[in-house]
Amino acid sequence: MAFKRSAGILLHPTSLPGSYGIGTLGKHAFDFVDFLASAGISLWQILPLGPTGYGDSPYQSLSAFAGNPYLIDPEALCEEGLISSELVEESVQQNRGTIDFGRLFQEKNRMLDEAWKQFNRKGSSAAKLAFEEFSLRNASWLNDFSLFMAIKESFNHRSWTQWPEPLKIRNQKALKRFSIEHQDRVQRHKFVQFLFFQQWSTVKTYTNAAGIRIIGDIPIFVALDSADTWAHPELFQLDEHHTPTKVAGVPPDYFTATGQLWGNPLYDWEANRLRDYSWWIERMESTLAMVDILRIDHFRGFESYWAVPAEETTAVNGCWEPGPGRDLFDTIEANLGPLPIIAEDLGFVTKEVHELRDSLGFPGMRILQFAFENEGENIDYPHTYVRNCVVYTGTHDNDTCRGWLEHASAEARARALRYLGTDAETFSWDMIRTAWASCADLALAPMQDFLNLGSESRMNFPGKAGGYWTWRMADNSLSPELAERIRILGKTFFRIG
Repeated sequence: MAFKRSAGILLHPTSLPGSYGIGTLGKHAFDFVDFLASAGISLWQILPLGPTGYGDSPYQSLSAFAGNPYLIDPEALCEEGLISSELVEESVQQNRGTIDFGRLFQEKNRMLDEAWKQFNRKGSSAAKLAFEEFSLRNASWLNDFSLFMAIKESFNHRSWTQWPEPLKIRNQKALKRFSIEHQDRVQRHKFVQFLFFQQWSTVKTYTNAAGIRIIGDIPIFVALDSADTWAHPELFQLDEHHTPTKVAGVPPDYFTATGQLWGNPLYDWEANRLRDYSWWIERMESTLAMVDILRIDHFRGFESYWAVPAEETTAVNGCWEPGPGRDLFDTIEANLGPLPIIAEDLGFVTKEVHELRDSLGFPGMRILQFAFENEGENIDYPHTYVRNCVVYTGTHDNDTCRGWLEHASAEARARALRYLGTDAETFSWDMIRTAWASCADLALAPMQDFLNLGSESRMNFPGKAGGYWTWRMADNSLSPELAERIRILGKTFFRIG
C-alpha cells in the first residue's frame, strides 16, 4: 500500500506528561493530538499498547490483544463515578521525567479494584450492557487473557511455566474449578480491558477527526510469559511439557557483539499454516482496529528467523530457519483486504528479505543515524532513498540525535556534520530537516529530537536490561512556538497536504 508524502512524531502514550506517574489516555493525550494538528503533523507513531510484564518492555507484553491498564486515565474514572476524587488525589505525583513502575503497579491496581467494586455496586444498566457486549465481542482472546491474569495473580505473578502442572498445561477440569472459585477476579480483568478500550477508542476517534493517522507497532514474536503462548501452545515450538525447544533472537549486529537473546518462543509455522493462520488473522484484525497503519517489528523473521537452542545463554550459536514468507501475508490479505504495513527491515537483511518486502509493496525503514556509522556509502544516506520507504532520525531503540552526536566516534561525528553542513548546536533539528527534505514518502522523528534532548531521554537500549522504557516528556514541552517551527518545516518540504 502506497503512502502519500507526510510527516510524523514518535511518542508512546506512556511518555505523555501529566500528574499520575505515567502518560494516560486522558487530557494530555488530547492535548498532544491538538499539538500535532497545529504543527501540521499527520502521523502519530506509538509502540505496542499491550500490558507489560517483568522488565516493563512493550515488546514483551502479557498479551498480543489486550491493552495496558497503566494507560487508563484516573480523571475519566472519577467523572464516571467509578472512583472518588480522594483516590485520584492520592495518586497524584510530580512528573519527574521518568516512570516508577513499582509504585505505579500498586497505585493503579488499587484504583482499578475500586472502579470494579463501584461498577458492580452502582454501574448503570447501559454501562453493564456495554460491558457484556464487549466481553462477548472479544471472547476469543479476552476469556483466556482474563483467566491467565487471575491465575498469575494467585501465584504471586509468577510465569505460567512455574504454575502447578494442571493449570500450566490447561487441564480443563482444573481451569473450570479455578474459574468458578475466582470468578470475580476473572471478571475484574475483563472489566479493566473494557475501560482501556473505551478510552483508547475515544482517543483514536479524536485523533482521526483531526486528520491524523496512528502508526501502531506489532512485534513479530510474543512473550513466553503471555496469555497467547499459554493458551495456544500448539502454535509454538514447545515440547510435551510446554517448554520452548528453541527461542528467538538475532545474531551479532550493530548493537551487540554476541547478538540479542530475546527468549521469545518461536512459531511452529507449519502448525499455523494448517490452521489457515487464523490466530495471525485475528491478531492483525484486532490491532488494525486500534491503529491505522502497522509497523511490523523484525519483518525479516517472516523470511527467515534466528533460532537459538533454548539452553544457550547468548544468541551466537543460533541458525537461520525459514519463515512463512508471502503465504502468511497473502492469506491475511485475502481475509482482511490491503494491509497498511511498514516493514521494520533493520539489522542483517538479505536479498530475499528485500524481495519479500518489495513483492508485498511494503515500505522499509531507513535510520539517518546509521548513515554515518561506517565509512562509505550505505542505504541510510538520504541520496540513496527510494520514495517507498520511511525515514527516521532514530527510533525508540536508538539514542537521541543529540546523544548520538555526543557519543559518536570522531570519524562518525565528522561525517555527520559534513553531510548535514551543520555544527553541534543545531544537530537535532538539522537531522530532522534532512529527513523531511528526503524523497522518502514518510518521515518521522522521536519527540525527544524535536526537544533536543540528550541520552538521559533515550527510550531503550537493545541488549541492556533495566532502567529503560521510563522516559516522560516534561509538562511544559509543547509550545505554540515549537508547533509553528514544525509546521514551517512541513510546508517547506511538502509534507503537509
